[in-house]
Amino acid sequence: MKFSKYHALGNDYLVLDPNDCPNVPSNEDIVKICHRNFGLGSDGILFGPEKSEVADFKLRIFNPDASEAEKSGNGLRIFSRYLFDTKKVEENHEFTVETLGGVVKSTVLKNGNFIKVEMGKVSFDCKKIPILKDCEEAVNCDVEINGKTYKFCAATIGNPHCVLPMEKATPQIAHTLGPILENMTSLFPNRTNVQFLEVIDRQNIKIEIWERGAGYTLASGSSSSAAAAVARKLGLVDEKITVHMPGGEIFIEIAPDFSITMSGSVVKVGVYEMSNDVILQKLPQ
Repeated sequence: MKFSKYHALGNDYLVLDPNDCPNVPSNEDIVKICHRNFGLGSDGILFGPEKSEVADFKLRIFNPDASEAEKSGNGLRIFSRYLFDTKKVEENHEFTVETLGGVVKSTVLKNGNFIKVEMGKVSFDCKKIPILKDCEEAVNCDVEINGKTYKFCAATIGNPHCVLPMEKATPQIAHTLGPILENMTSLFPNRTNVQFLEVIDRQNIKIEIWERGAGYTLASGSSSSAAAAVARKLGLVDEKITVHMPGGEIFIEIAPDFSITMSGSVVKVGVYEMSNDVILQKLPQ
């Protein structure tokens, strides 16, 4: 089985082309392939391009726990670079990609090293996210964890996000609160991605990220989009901002209707021919 590996600010994905493997691997096999010690290691698998009736290409996104994600900003940038590397798209020419979370527009720039993606519109609508709250918009809500109350905003850009404004966003708080919030199905029935937001100034924010199905993550395009939109919704930032993450920076433009344009880098790691031994092995419990 052949995979192309890329990373976007340390958030790495394996691209599996249907021409090399016509069927999506089983859930058990996805877990083995993505395993950091027993497999190739990645933050997920991008399966595509498939044929689409509504876009130029179709992409399916799988987390390391084998759950299927609706959308991934970094995954879309990586997939766009793969399409460019395999000569399916040209530099500076816009194309469309269908995901479970909707159709996006993408443009490859700087010989494939920089990708711009129109991610779609962020919504704070409780029903669209979805979040089990008796309100129209999930803005400045309260959640209690271990006896302490935190303020959060929830949003969707095709996948669910929970953003907690903090004085300081740290890896420790992401590791502590992230898994609790991700799996708080009494609030988020489909689980959720979690971002811890620190506003630096009106042009810069910092986030720490806990991704649904993946855990602590160095960078995320959809998380950057959601956190930036929340900061804008709260009146804390301008329409053009830089999102700082442990893996690097993503640039976000927010339209008046909260449509998001995301831009950032992509690095090709290599092409790997995976041994069938990875699939045949039994992982320790």
